[in-house]
Amino acid sequence: MSNTLVAEERKMFRRSVLTKLRNDGKIPAVVYGRHEPSKSIAVKNIDLLKVIRENGKNGIISLDINGKSENVILEDFQWNPLNHDIIHADFLHINMTNEIHAKVHVDLIGTSKGEEEGGILQQSLHELNISAKPRDIPEVIEVDISNLGIGHTVNIGAIRNNYSHITINHDDDEVIATLLSPKFEKEDDSIEEQSENIQTINEK
Repeated sequence: MSNTLVAEERKMFRRSVLTKLRNDGKIPAVVYGRHEPSKSIAVKNIDLLKVIRENGKNGIISLDINGKSENVILEDFQWNPLNHDIIHADFLHINMTNEIHAKVHVDLIGTSKGEEEGGILQQSLHELNISAKPRDIPEVIEVDISNLGIGHTVNIGAIRNNYSHITINHDDDEVIATLLSPKFEKEDDSIEEQSENIQTINEK
């Protein structure tokens, strides 16, 4: 896997220049942090997507600016909701020995006993806020729900020991997923239908 991303410094910031950059397949970006002066840069869209695909959104990137490599992570990015193209990116300088904050996607793995009995799985947390050294940040946090029965929940406290090398910045009682009973689902639908009927009557 390659984590090297070549960037070029930007000196001009007019809208027409940014439009030309994007038309040329490049993304305007900024790199900042660690008491370093902020730099306006541009990277190739296809190269950034490749690095994300191979190393994950929280992967360490060796950003090559004018032949000088700097360790960064992708702190944030903006994308076009119509075509899902990335239109701007923010990179953060990192010190490999210091903890940083990151958001990590939560994957529910396994098929729960409750689902096999007709229960409805509801996921409350899709991302977790964590603190960790850059090399310790997981690409995803996996939560095994195989033993989850109807009416049961899995919370942060149940997984914290599985990820002792990182700090999960959530309270132990925060719920990650719940197995709802089919009856609850039907009752919920019934309440919504009654609410719609009342609204319809009031509109007449």
